[in-house]
Amino acid sequence: MPLLSATRPLNASHDAAFLDLDGVVYIGSRAIPAAPEAIEKARSAGTRVVFVTNNAARTPAAIAERLRALDVSADPEAVVTSAEAAARLVASRVPAGSPVLVVGDTGLRRAMHECGLRPVSLASEQPTAVVQGYSPHLGYDLMAEGGLAVSRGALFVVSNNDATTPMDRGIVPANGSVARVIASATGQEPIVAGKPMRPLHDECVQRTGAQAPLVVGDRLDTDIEGANSHGTASMLVLSGVTTPAALLAAPPGHRPNYLAWDVGGINLPHPQIRVGSAGAAHCGGWTATPHEGQLRLTGDGDRLDGLRALCGAAWSAPPEAGTDLAAHDALAYLGW
Repeated sequence: MPLLSATRPLNASHDAAFLDLDGVVYIGSRAIPAAPEAIEKARSAGTRVVFVTNNAARTPAAIAERLRALDVSADPEAVVTSAEAAARLVASRVPAGSPVLVVGDTGLRRAMHECGLRPVSLASEQPTAVVQGYSPHLGYDLMAEGGLAVSRGALFVVSNNDATTPMDRGIVPANGSVARVIASATGQEPIVAGKPMRPLHDECVQRTGAQAPLVVGDRLDTDIEGANSHGTASMLVLSGVTTPAALLAAPPGHRPNYLAWDVGGINLPHPQIRVGSAGAAHCGGWTATPHEGQLRLTGDGDRLDGLRALCGAAWSAPPEAGTDLAAHDALAYLGW
């Protein structure tokens, strides 16, 4: 199925926008250039904007402060974190006031406390659960305590399973990679609270009361997969970690409904992609055609329309007709 079209701006069709942060609103210490203005424009159109992050290190108040420093208007109530989703998940499974060993930072500890749980740091305190989230200060000692508690039967929950995250210097390991330490040592796979799993999505819907939300993200395996699994529309932005080649090779469950350069795409209509009986896909001035195991591209115009046409052809073709490698020449023609 090709990308969807929209004759009106997406903000006219969706009552809420669930915006990922890393790669969508900012990268490291820098705002995505289009983000501040685009977010205000969406709000002015009546779309409720919430900021959704798998990063469990900071509290909602700290994240809102950081957003305001980047000229993005935000208050703590508009921030939903995987730490909050993890805390609600644990609180639904253990008695109130239970000790929970937190392998993470302030945001995760605060979320546990606000859900009526008691954050601890030692396995000797017999925690009923271990919850791990991203922390730039995480050390071996705390991971060892978490491993001991999990090996003794504590519930093991992670805020998210992202393997990497975009930073100023490039793509770096994230919580999903670090969480493998405890999982490998204990043989116990964690329950995941953040994207793409249900708890964080439900937290967003509960917070906003949204009936027709739009998920905006830069990751196919968290943002887009999560939206698809929950029956929610999604828009992938190319301002973060996903490359055009990865997008073309995405399996059905990782394919977005809409594609944009950046978050400003929520304020725009989206062009139609027409796929013919022979598998040729047309968008704007571009035509993409599967031919002898490769994707060919002809035409001119907006590069993004060229990529949309390639998506239409790749996703409509039989599996053997197109892969990310077969699209190399076509992507090079577009400058990728």
